[in-house]
Amino acid sequence: MCNFQSAPPLFSERTDKATVELGTAFAPKFDRDGLIAAAVSDFDSGELLMVGYMNAESLQRTIESGEAWYWSRSRQEYWRKGATSGQIQKVLELRTDCDQDALWLRVRVEGNGATCHVGYRSCFFRKVEQTQVGSFVLNFVEKEPVYDPEKVYNRKS
Repeated sequence: MCNFQSAPPLFSERTDKATVELGTAFAPKFDRDGLIAAAVSDFDSGELLMVGYMNAESLQRTIESGEAWYWSRSRQEYWRKGATSGQIQKVLELRTDCDQDALWLRVRVEGNGATCHVGYRSCFFRKVEQTQVGSFVLNFVEKEPVYDPEKVYNRKS
């Protein structure tokens, strides 16, 4: 197992705008809470699976292990996606946007291929549709969950 605490930092210092936007140094910009948004898509289909948040250590763990790690804002702890469910996200490609304040992980999901903790393949299983002026409703894009979260997590979701 990797010793994440003693590993040297993988990130460059942020310098001038041109270097950050057009250079080759990886210098992620974390927000005031020390987090960076990470969009996650299926490597093969391109389907958006989830959006999570990483801090410097979870990003470093992801790079070193090849598996997606996140910072849980609600639990205030690190979590390796799939540690409980078996839906481990194997990172095949990691990209950053032009000003390096967002990440894009292209993954293959182990287990049943699902990502959402409420049982669906993608966390984006509903779409917003307007029913009349000023009125909106959520319609299911994915009709059925892939798995039963009560069984997987041994609790209600």
